[in-house]
Amino acid sequence: MSVDTVHNRIGLLRAERGVSRRELADALGVHYQTVGYLERGEYAPSLHLTLRIARFFDLPVEVIFSLDPFPRIGQDEASA
Repeated sequence: MSVDTVHNRIGLLRAERGVSRRELADALGVHYQTVGYLERGEYAPSLHLTLRIARFFDLPVEVIFSLDPFPRIGQDEASA
C-alpha cells in the first residue's frame, strides 16, 4: 500500500444505490474509467472531485474517503 493511498467506499455506495459507473461519471463530469480508477484506489481525487462525489451521495466526505482502510462489513460483529 502506498502512503498516498486514499481508500473509499464509492463502489459500495454505487452498488447500494443501483448507480452504474457510467451514470456516476456522467453526474460528476468525468470519464467512466475514472470512476473505476477511483474505486480501485489507483487514483486519488482532487478536493473538488471529492466534494462533488460527497454531494452526489449526500454524505460527509469522511464517510466515503479515508487515509486508513475501512473495516470490512461484518468485521465488528465478528469480533464482538
